[in-house]
Parts: sequence; C-alpha cells; structure tokens
Amino acid sequence: MKRVFSGVQPTGNIHIGNYLGAIRQFVELQEENECIYCIVDMHSITVPQNPKELRQHTLDVAALYLAVGIDPKKSIVFVQSDVPGHAELSWVLTCNSYTGELSRMTQFKDKSKGKESAPAGLFTYPILMAADILLYDADIVPVGNDQKQHIELCRDIAIRVNNKYKKTFVVPDGRFLKAGARIMALDDPSKKMSKSAENIYSRISLLDEPSKIKKSIMRATTDSEGSIRFDPENKPGVSNLLNIYSAFSGKEIPDIEKEYEGCGYGDFKKDLVEVTTQALAPIKERFNEIRQSDELIQILKDGAQRANAIAEKTMKRVKENFGLGLGV
Repeated sequence: MKRVFSGVQPTGNIHIGNYLGAIRQFVELQEENECIYCIVDMHSITVPQNPKELRQHTLDVAALYLAVGIDPKKSIVFVQSDVPGHAELSWVLTCNSYTGELSRMTQFKDKSKGKESAPAGLFTYPILMAADILLYDADIVPVGNDQKQHIELCRDIAIRVNNKYKKTFVVPDGRFLKAGARIMALDDPSKKMSKSAENIYSRISLLDEPSKIKKSIMRATTDSEGSIRFDPENKPGVSNLLNIYSAFSGKEIPDIEKEYEGCGYGDFKKDLVEVTTQALAPIKERFNEIRQSDELIQILKDGAQRANAIAEKTMKRVKENFGLGLGV
C-alpha cells in the first residue's frame, strides 16, 4: 500500500472549494492506501490568530474530516502541533533550502504584495509543508492545483538531501484536480474560492444554512448571454456553477448542458441550490453529532500517537544521516 499525506488549515469554516478540490479525494484514497490526514494548525499562525478561536477551528476541521467520510480506523487523523517532528524536521529542511527558491513562491508574492515586510513564517511556510510530507515517507499528496509549486519544492528538497546525505526521504508525487474542476469565487470567477474573502456570499461553506447557500448561489455572477454552456474563457461564472453542479450531482457537464438547454439562469440556479443543499446536509448532520463528543478528542489523541510513532522513525534516520545528536 502506498502512503498518503495531506492537511488542511484550521482557519475558519471549510468551503466547497476545499472539499471538492482536496478533501473529497481523502475519502477515496483511504480505501486502497495508508492515509495520514492532519489539521495543520502550525501553518495557520503565519498570520495572527486568536488562541481560543484557533483551538475551536482545529476541532471544527477534525470533526469535518470525520463528517465527510474519513474513517479513523482506516486513516490517521491528528493535529500537526501534537507531533514535535514537524517543527524539528522543518529546521533541518530550512538549512537545505535557498532564499531564491522561496522568493519565487507565488503564494508568498501574493500574500506579501504591498507590504514593507512580511512574517518570516510566511516566507518559510513551504518548507514546513515539505516537512509535513517528508516526515511520513509519503508517496502521494492530494492537494489543490494552487499547491503544485509547493509540491515541486518539496520534491526538489528531498532529492537534494538524498543526493547529499544518502537516501533519507521518499520523493512524493502530488495528486491534483483534473483541469477545469477548480471551484472559483461565486462573485468573481477569476479568483479561487477563499475563506478570507470579505464577501461571505462569494463562497459556500460545508456548514452553511440552506438560506445562506441559496443566497450565495442566486447572487452568483453569470453573464448577459443567457445560455447554460461550459466555456471557462468566455463564460467563467456559468462554467464555475456547472462545475459545482457536476461535482455534487455526479452528472457529466455535457448532460447538464442538454438538460438546461433553452432554460434561463434562474431555473438553473434554483436547481443548483437544491443539489448543493442535499449534498451538504449529511455532512452537517454528522458534524453536529461528533463535534462536541469525547470521541473526537480520543480520535485525535490516538491519531497523534500513531503519527508520532512514524515521525520518530523518520527523525532517527534524519539525525543519523545528518550527524545530529548522540542517540542518548
């Protein structure tokens, strides 16, 4: 069995872009692979966080992992900061990375644009992500398309270390969304759906009330043409809604286009509201069952122990190959 690793930041409610872009893959992969899924709380502190809210969001994401179908009997589910190896390996990798390659990371450029200075953690964020992956000898990393550059950096660092310090790390492969399936903001389909966008109707979160889902979809940007067809270049808003409809209904986009041939956007959006609401209802129900339970805490404790057992073996190998510590 191949080993899979991925993680999600606990910064607010997970939206359907996160779910369709990465988390739904987590559930599929656990059937035939050894899967390790993390709530990456250390990544979230690259920007200021309220400590109490951060802990609550961490538990929210953990409960959502289980609500969407991740099975703790098949997969390891844990919180990143509960395993010290993440920070320890991150420093080792930082010493084997270069400022030039970090400066080329597009996410750092975007998030630091217009600022006189940015937190060093934002600059070295991709190295911590590489440590998350390499710590578990992961073969596969399911992520959204926007993380391709970070996966390539992780691979480069692993190969660099392996060439310099003999075989230390497994070189992972990214598993990305198929072209065209990326979920964009409902109010501006030129941008990806985001938790931090000011307009709350630009996104649909997994725990949204049906009324909020309806408002978000009915207000979604379309165009003046009036035809329902998939054309990301000329009709990005309608194409985004077709992607969402296809992902939640299981129908192919050409079949949806035929179904709504001659129909207006109003009818299409009303049906999309129903499709989306029905798809998210079981997730919300399961979330409410487990969020305040002792079971959730126990699953995370067990997961941290299982993850730490793997991480310690990796760090022992890293220290031996780098000449660190005396093994006492």
